[in-house]
Amino acid sequence: MTSLPGGDSAQQTDQQTVVCARCGTTAQGSPLTWTCSVENGVRRYFCDACARDNIRAIEGRLDSDWW
Repeated sequence: MTSLPGGDSAQQTDQQTVVCARCGTTAQGSPLTWTCSVENGVRRYFCDACARDNIRAIEGRLDSDWW
């Protein structure tokens, strides 16, 4: 097992269920097409559809509460 930043192991990360913070869609592991954002010290994941719909706000570094 390889240790990743934050103390997670590679094996545990692959088995984790990720939930979109906007629409609630779930996925196994870390989907390559999803976006990860750290807001107020909390890591939030957004599915590809939500990220695509709000790309300008994401690129403008607005917190998801604004979009």
